[in-house]
Amino acid sequence: MISAPATRDLTATVQVHMTGAEWFADTPGGLNRYFTDLFLALTELDGVEASASAFGDSDLGTAGSDPRASSWGPTAGSTLSRVWSSLSADRGLPKSTLIDRHFSLFGRPTLGLRGAHPSVAHFHGPWAAESAMSGQSDMVVRAKYWVERLRFLDVRRFIVLSGHSARILTEDYAVDPSAITVIPPGVDLGRFTVTPAPSIARPTVLCVRRLERRMGIDRLIAAWPSVVAEHPDARLVVVGTGTEEAALRRLAADSPAADSIDFAGRTSDERLSALYAEATVSVVPTLSLEGFGLIALESCASGRAPIVTDCGGLPDAVAGLDPTLVVPAGDVDALAHRLSTALSGEVPSAAACRAHAETFSWESSARQHVDLYRELVQR
Repeated sequence: MISAPATRDLTATVQVHMTGAEWFADTPGGLNRYFTDLFLALTELDGVEASASAFGDSDLGTAGSDPRASSWGPTAGSTLSRVWSSLSADRGLPKSTLIDRHFSLFGRPTLGLRGAHPSVAHFHGPWAAESAMSGQSDMVVRAKYWVERLRFLDVRRFIVLSGHSARILTEDYAVDPSAITVIPPGVDLGRFTVTPAPSIARPTVLCVRRLERRMGIDRLIAAWPSVVAEHPDARLVVVGTGTEEAALRRLAADSPAADSIDFAGRTSDERLSALYAEATVSVVPTLSLEGFGLIALESCASGRAPIVTDCGGLPDAVAGLDPTLVVPAGDVDALAHRLSTALSGEVPSAAACRAHAETFSWESSARQHVDLYRELVQR
């Protein structure tokens, strides 16, 4: 006689412990924003007890605002010392606690002498391939790839933000497609709000990116003189820091449109909201390895249309809003033309952008995570 499969208890409380890289307040970036915001969204839901660990000295990491958040230590220090700190921490978690890992290098293995924790891993992008794009040596890239492969051995289920990331996992890391779940991210609809466009202001393009090779900022700078030829009073504001900052500043200084390019460096959330309020449109000119493009949703939530490339999961971020917002990655002429038409008014309205962003709530994303956690815990 074959027994009926057990049904899941949809009311049972799930315990989950998230491990990341850094808290967003200490090290701004897409992965850290996602990790921090997902944790905060999970803590708001009934039926889940969430805790999290990452590096950083912000209020979140030092229990200043939420005792369920902890820090492995400061973000500074050698890679080896930070790995050791993360491996030595988070002891004593109940065996029923599900581990949700967000970065391959850090966090205790879920397999141990006392048995295994149920586990998932968020795959935000191929760490090894990103390192290759930043110019690291073949030996370092291979080492990072095998760190990723080894850390994946104890993972039951992978969570990705887009179909593009799912394909990378299956093709480059030999992960069974049945072990992959796509859950789109959310966007903080309270942090990013619509403000009226300034009545008297220069047409402004805002680019918020880590200043790394794969982000395509050099192509954006190359495209900018053509935009200024059509809109002589336009300005480009680049927000962010990274290993390519000095080179990009030199490239901008040599541009015929140098006077209209500003680098704003690292900014606070409050300042970023003000920059969106001053912007006409935003741009995400990534060349490769973009898992989703949360920054595009943040622009939409602020009522500003994002011009994005067809790289990775970026088209998913604007799908359903306006397909003309997507241009071929690396195509300087196409990027210049679309930015010019955007500054001429050929973009979705602020209301349409906001409505699109509202379809990506953190509450919805968090609930999908809890459903998956519960499935794994109750197996």
